[in-house]
Amino acid sequence: MDKQILLNLIKTKLLDKIQKFEKLIAETRASNNETKSSMGDKYETSREMVQQEINNLQRQLNEALNQQAVIQKITSDTSSKVQNGALVKTDKGLFYIAASVGEILVENNKIMTVSAESPLAKAMLGREKDDVFEVNNNPQTIKQVW
Repeated sequence: MDKQILLNLIKTKLLDKIQKFEKLIAETRASNNETKSSMGDKYETSREMVQQEINNLQRQLNEALNQQAVIQKITSDTSSKVQNGALVKTDKGLFYIAASVGEILVENNKIMTVSAESPLAKAMLGREKDDVFEVNNNPQTIKQVW
């Protein structure tokens, strides 16, 4: 399996996510400017709610930017041990340790992307082919590591 294709798909997904958040923040700020009025408390409450939404979107944007920074450091080199950037096949599925952007379809294979900070990735880190690990009382066996 070509890990470079997988890495490029993740980079594209993250870039799309970042652009979406930037657009939403800009649109929300524009709508906040439109609500400025001397009409009283009702508008102040509305503007505060809009500001909270902007803060929430900004937090999500920062998270996506952090994921993008992690992805930039990952190479498509193969590995015999589970580490950041490893593609791991277990008896439960395929997992790519990088950034959590959901499920990706590559070469007719469903691959779940997971952050290195996730409990699943932490349980796998440093392990090799045929090692058994457990997450939530569910044992899994590593079948292959790329």
